[in-house]
Amino acid sequence: MASLEVSRSPRRSRRELEVRSPRQNKYSVLLPTYNERENLPLIVWLLVKSFSESGINYEIIIIDDGSPDGTRDVAEQLEKIYGSDRILLRPREKKLGLGTAYIHGMKHATGNYIIIMDADLSHHPKFIPEFIRKQKEGNFDIVSGTRYKGNGGVYGWDLKRKIISDGVLPCCPGWSLLGSSDPAILASWDYSRGANFLTQILLRPGASDLTGSFRLYRKEVLEKLIEKCVSKGYVFQMEMIVRARQLNYTIGEVPISFVDRVYGESKLGGNEIVSFLKGLLTLFATT
Repeated sequence: MASLEVSRSPRRSRRELEVRSPRQNKYSVLLPTYNERENLPLIVWLLVKSFSESGINYEIIIIDDGSPDGTRDVAEQLEKIYGSDRILLRPREKKLGLGTAYIHGMKHATGNYIIIMDADLSHHPKFIPEFIRKQKEGNFDIVSGTRYKGNGGVYGWDLKRKIISDGVLPCCPGWSLLGSSDPAILASWDYSRGANFLTQILLRPGASDLTGSFRLYRKEVLEKLIEKCVSKGYVFQMEMIVRARQLNYTIGEVPISFVDRVYGESKLGGNEIVSFLKGLLTLFATT
């Protein structure tokens, strides 16, 4: 899978330039969950398979936010099956937001790199070894999966999400720049493409996929970014990249395939559109 470089690493201290061997590096996967009972066993199996075949040292931290569908019970069984050194269940009583889920997970992470991804099978773990190779190649602070460059793409989104999509406004100037004037073709793109389009114009963030949530971070970089971020919901991932640019962190990109969830319902709601627009304007005014 071809990968793309967004920015080059600046000079680093001797400590930062020390390169660990694959055995020394450890990757902590943070999996926030809410009503992912059916998806969780599959994503965990795929993660274990990918890491084991690649010889990568890892742990998977499941942060369940009080799912009423029994996700926590499933996570407890997975912890028994794979061992508590590999699967760590760190639940919370209720939904408290994505940013705080990452903070909670990092408190228990023993890896020097953090991988964030969705638990609903939208992100395939087969791309993780490529993320790791990309990070080592450019000594990047962040490696982000991108749906909008190279061989990246989006598959299986329903009509609602596709129309909301690049969509954030069919009347938006530059609508035709999104690829085609054919409504049927335009509808095949996703909500995030429209968010990315508007954000690229206003913020010029230097990365192609701002709203994706499949990324690899140096642990200390993620901690710093979360300290700086004020957004919640859909805008949170976008702000992480914008703040990374502000702080001069380096970003590499790897094309990925995003596939709509297999089980359960999307958590994307109409309120997210309003939140996105508010968040975008806030970032535009403060960055």
